[in-house]
Amino acid sequence: MRFDPPRPRSDEERILPLINIVFLLLIFFMVAGKLAATDPLDIDPPQSALESEAGPRELLVLLDAEGRLALDGEIMVESELKSALQQRLAEDGTRIRLKADGRVEATRVVALMELLQDAGAEKVKLLTVAEGG
Repeated sequence: MRFDPPRPRSDEERILPLINIVFLLLIFFMVAGKLAATDPLDIDPPQSALESEAGPRELLVLLDAEGRLALDGEIMVESELKSALQQRLAEDGTRIRLKADGRVEATRVVALMELLQDAGAEKVKLLTVAEGG
């Protein structure tokens, strides 16, 4: 029985497994790459020297520079926000985090905080970004 001597592999044959591994890693990181949920509105919060942590279960209200509102990722108008807040506060408790864009006028933020309190919120936290961050 006679065997032919092994023929030398070409450069293309040697690099194919590497290409396969690179594409598998690329697909893995694309699938597993979602690290955090994004906000439905583009918001740049004001800076603060203090740091705060989120409490147990808190509702998140977003206010962007154009005045659009969102509650827990759902975009809505001000009238819808108050009724939705009243319903959710009855179920989830009374803590609310307000994330307003730093370009929004302070009077608009204060008016929104008053609306949140009228809806039944006892504690409203204004989210900011640490200075230099």
